Parts: sequence; C-alpha cells; structure tokens
Amino acid sequence: MLDPRSRILLKALVERYIADGEPVGSRTLSKQSGLELSPATIRNVMADLEELGFIASPHTSAGRVPTPRGYRFFVDTLLVTQPLQQIELRDAEAQIQGQQPQELISAAARMLSDLSSFAGVVAAPHKTPGFRHIEFVRLGERRLLMVLVAPDGDVQNRILNTDRPYSPAQLVEAANFFNEHFAGLPLDQVRVRLTDELKRLREDIVVLMTTAVETGTEVAQQSSDSLIVSGERRLLHSQDLAGNVGSLRQLFDLFEQRTQLLHLFDQANKADGVQIFIGGESQVVPLDEFSLVTAPYQVNGQVIGTLGVIGPTRMAYDRVIPIVDLTAKLLSSAMQREMGDAG
Repeated sequence: MLDPRSRILLKALVERYIADGEPVGSRTLSKQSGLELSPATIRNVMADLEELGFIASPHTSAGRVPTPRGYRFFVDTLLVTQPLQQIELRDAEAQIQGQQPQELISAAARMLSDLSSFAGVVAAPHKTPGFRHIEFVRLGERRLLMVLVAPDGDVQNRILNTDRPYSPAQLVEAANFFNEHFAGLPLDQVRVRLTDELKRLREDIVVLMTTAVETGTEVAQQSSDSLIVSGERRLLHSQDLAGNVGSLRQLFDLFEQRTQLLHLFDQANKADGVQIFIGGESQVVPLDEFSLVTAPYQVNGQVIGTLGVIGPTRMAYDRVIPIVDLTAKLLSSAMQREMGDAG
C-alpha cells in the first residue's frame, strides 16, 4: 500500500511520537528518517499519509500524530522488537516459580505491570469444576470447614453451615465416600451420580454431601472466572491518559466488571502467539486511547488461559510485545511444573 519512502517516514514518525509524545513536524522527521529529502517533499508525503488515514494533525500543532490505523500498519509491517536485557530476564524467571497456580497467575500479572509500567492482566485457566480430594473439619456444632483440592493442586476452603450436627466419624465417612467414588470427576457428573448413590446412603449424610457438591461447584466457577489485574493505577500516571478522566473511568469500569475483558481474553485464547488490539479494534476496550497486547499460555500443548498488558495506544510496542511473549512462556513452564507435580 505504501512506497518505501512513505514507510520509512511513517516508521520514523511513529517511533518519534512514541518516544516523545509530541506531534512530529517535517523538520524533525527529516532528521529522524535519515532520508535526504526537502521539507517540502516530506510535507507532501505526510499529506498523503494523512489522506490515507495513517496520521492526523492535532488542531494545536503543525506536527502530525499516528492514528490507530497508523499504529496498526506500524505494528504489522514496520516494527522491530527489542530483546529484553539479561538482568530483566533473570528477574522475570525468579518471579514466576514454585507456587500454587493462583499465586503463579498473580505473580505473572505483577510482572507484566512491573516490566511494562502499565496494567498487567491474566485470565485464570478455565476449570472443569472438579476435585482431587475433599475433607471436612468440624468447627462447631453446626459449622464445618470444607477443604477442596482441585485437580491442578489449588486448595480452596469454605465454611458450611449445616442444619444439624455431624460427628467427626460421620465427616470422615462422607469425605471417604467422595474421595473413593468421585475424585477426578467434574462436579456436574458427581451431582448426577450422587442422586443414584444417595438411595444407598443414610439420610443424615445425604444433606451434607448435597451441600458439599453445590458449594464445590460455586467455588470452581468463581475460580475459573477470575481475571487478575495488577498495576491499573499506573495508568493514572500515564502522560497520555492522566487528563482523560472519561476514558480512564470507562477502562476502570471494565476492570471492575471484568465480564467483557474475560470475553476478549477468551477470543485471544484461539490465537497463536502475541495478538495486538489497537484503539477500538477489540470492541471491548472501545477507546482509541488504549491498546491491548495479549498472548496465550499453555500446559501440555493445550492453551489454558491468556495474559496481556493494557496501556495507552502510544506504548513502546517493540518492548511490550517481548514482555508479554516472555511472560506467557514463563507462566506456561511454571504451570506445567506445578500442575504436573499436582498430578
């Protein structure tokens, strides 16, 4: 679509604008591009780029700034990514290791935010609600602690308030029955099979086991829908966003509600490698001021979740893309180790 000269000038303009945040004029572009062109020639090329929708002219300046379309062309065809420094690689590897899956996910979100200085987001793996081991602990006459160990080793505790007291022996009996007959099964299958099994169980255990399955299902659904966001407050200090209260409010509403972001991350699950959503392209972060860089992470070759960075459209894509890619690889390796150990 663009001739070589236009490509070089567009690349120089985007890089300069990302670095400085100021509209780029023809004189600056002449020095930045390395092309021996007259200011008049550069102005003509810039006029063509503006007509094609790659750059725009703010009212207050004679310079130009990239549009979302200009950023998209830059990212797709002109960008050269920058490898992370060795010290950053070592720090990153040290941050994501040796913890439970949920802790690994939180560590990855923090790392994304720390390295990019924007918001780091990680969608937790979709879990088939199930358990590997269950245990009941008596806390009081009608209060129990249910300890649920998920197939990936994640441990969840929930308080159960019962309508009758249970003895320690009854709690052991109920837990043993669950672990012997249903361990490893999705909880919706447990519910169906339990209906048949309950006919052979004593009435006093029936209510406890039914309550345990319902609570366990809620626990698994809550954890499978979790979206961990770290460093969103850093966006308040971004030069491009600090004065744009309306856009920031919309973005923070998305962080709060999470449903739309989860939907977008589900879509990104289907992609191979890093994906970049610029401006309103995602239709989920429907704001020209924001971009989202995502990558899937996996275990045993299967994609189990997505992570990414949300920041201003004027972000250093050459740096953020390797950060997201590295974090996805490190989280995949750590989850592989932890979930393998849990298995």
